[in-house]
Amino acid sequence: MTRYALAISQARCVGCHTCSLACKMQNNIPDGMLWNRILTENADVIDGAQGTYPQLSRAYLPMSCQHCAKPACQKVCPTGATYKDDKGRVEINYDKCIGCRMCMAACPYNARVFNWEEPARATGFNYGSSDVPVRNKGVMEKCTLCKERTDKGELPMCVRTCPARARVFGDLDDPNSEISKLRAQGNVRTLLEDMGTEPQVFYLV
Repeated sequence: MTRYALAISQARCVGCHTCSLACKMQNNIPDGMLWNRILTENADVIDGAQGTYPQLSRAYLPMSCQHCAKPACQKVCPTGATYKDDKGRVEINYDKCIGCRMCMAACPYNARVFNWEEPARATGFNYGSSDVPVRNKGVMEKCTLCKERTDKGELPMCVRTCPARARVFGDLDDPNSEISKLRAQGNVRTLLEDMGTEPQVFYLV
């Protein structure tokens, strides 16, 4: 068995958005859309702060699909377009997606985007990896854990390019993997645990 997961160190994340842009380029994501966002905790704006001056602090929260073990999005998909693959990733079959956006409404992490219009790119042409599917108007999109790369044993592009080395990718079913050892240390958190989705993205605290 393989159960791919992602660990993110909030202490290391500097909010540079390199992961967001690398993801966008790798996956040919249209203008105005991101699969991977960098939020600022307890702030309504990018690079906001929490607390009262002069006792201020800032913590970045990278956010994308959490690749849940029990995904709420999969439960509500009427066509089976959203599915769990044999490596534990939550994926979308674009040919089956009818654009009903039920998965978007069900996801508690706001981790999906929808192609409302014909996808446009400032370059005027597709970019990124040639083996990434081109999505059309009327379908959902989200982080795939760079399926095309990880199927070949390569790291997701967000992990590959993070300058602060804040991200660790690996197999939770391999007890000797770095990510399994990090999980076993116990100083981790997952988002919205009360939702029962059991995210396979977790944060080192």
